[in-house]
Parts: sequence; structure tokens; C-alpha cells
Amino acid sequence: MPRNEALRDALTSAGLTISQLAEKCDVDAKTVERWVSRGRLPHPRTRVRAAGVLGKDVGVLWPEAVRRAVKLGADRELVGVYARRSDLPRSLFRELIGGARSRLWFGGYTSYFVWLEVPNAADIIGAKAQAGADVRFLLGDPTSPVTAGRDRIEATPLDLATRIAMTRAEIAKSPTPLAVRLSDRHVGMSVWVFDNDAIVATHIGAGLGQDSVTLHFRQRESGGPFSRYLAHFDALWADAAAVQHAGTDGQE
Repeated sequence: MPRNEALRDALTSAGLTISQLAEKCDVDAKTVERWVSRGRLPHPRTRVRAAGVLGKDVGVLWPEAVRRAVKLGADRELVGVYARRSDLPRSLFRELIGGARSRLWFGGYTSYFVWLEVPNAADIIGAKAQAGADVRFLLGDPTSPVTAGRDRIEATPLDLATRIAMTRAEIAKSPTPLAVRLSDRHVGMSVWVFDNDAIVATHIGAGLGQDSVTLHFRQRESGGPFSRYLAHFDALWADAAAVQHAGTDGQE
């Protein structure tokens, strides 16, 4: 994508460096560098925050965001497309988890990265479950031949069973017991749902989860892409095997 000259000029006018803007927006400096040099589009909340820091209108800095907001047709729910999950804004999952009120569905085969990217995730998620949010973890079945087959493809020392075990250990830290089920049917595609936002990642070749092509959807209509991914997760959940989880208070 072309360089974002409007953002570069706004930084100059504000007398700020890329690192300073990154600090004020709570993102990595490399992320802001990509906004400028590669024309990457920040997450909506981050766009608003950055525009406020720079004293500019979001539409001036990122006119593409305005064009996306008025899209018509089946793609109007598509917020962003990323070549790799690792290209997502570092703060995105933290913001989506923090902002969710009614639904937090984790449909990653391991969701291992959540614990690395979201500080105190177990406490935050557990508190939301205690407040009445529908929290679900659909993890991979570590004993499945499908898991073993995927491990042979990925050929990494930190295998899937280990990552699944680490996620279950983090879940067990929650002050409120969280629902966990195991399945091997989502080994090639992960779906995470936070209220009306969904992140969908599809495996490419032998790449790890962080290398997956990733899409960000936001519900705008009934029967759109968001609703279909929601139904997909729900169907997998219904067929998955439930497991017991002992919370920190010893309850099942």
C-alpha cells in the first residue's frame, strides 16, 4: 500500500516522532512506522486515539476508513484483512477482550498467544464471566490424530498439545470457572468472537497460527459473514467434548 503522506505531515506539524506517537497510542513503534510507510490502517479505536493526539480528523488521516464505513454488499462487515495474524495491531485483542460485555468466544486451536499479548487475561476474562458474559474456550483435542498430523506439518518444538496445556493452565487461574471444550474440527481455521466483532484466521501451508491470513469482521446485518462465522463456532461447540475446569476456588 502507498505511504500515508497525510499522517507523515501530521506528525511533522505536531512535532512528534513515530516513537512518541506510538507511546501515546500504546502501540509498538514498528506498528506506527507501518501506518506511515506502508499505509496500514490502524484499529478503529486506535485511529481515533491517534487522530486526537495529532489534532486531526480521522477521515483526513485515513480516508480509506471512511470508504470502508460506507461499503455496500456482502463485504460491508469486513473491517480489515491481514496477510498474517501477527500483522494485527498489538492492542487489538486486548481492546476487544477489554471491551466485550456479553460474549467472549475463543475458537483458536490453542489460543496460546492470548496469554502473551493480554496482561492478566485470566483475571479479566474471569471477571467478565462472573459478571454474566458468555465465555467459551474451544480448544484442540491434544490426543487427536488430527493434532498429531498438524504437529508433523508445523514441525516446531513447542507442539500443539503443549500449547493447549499451557492455555488450560492459564484458564485455571481464572477466579471464575470457564467453559472449555475440545475438538479437532477447527485445526485449519480459528474464530474468536467478542460481542459483535469476530477475528477469523485460516492456516496457510505449514505456517504457525501467527502466519495465518486473518480477517476482522463487525456485525452490521443479520445473515452476513459475521452471523455465518458465529453459527460455525456454535456448531463446533455443540459437537465438542466438554471438560471440567477447576477454578482457583476449587469449584468445578
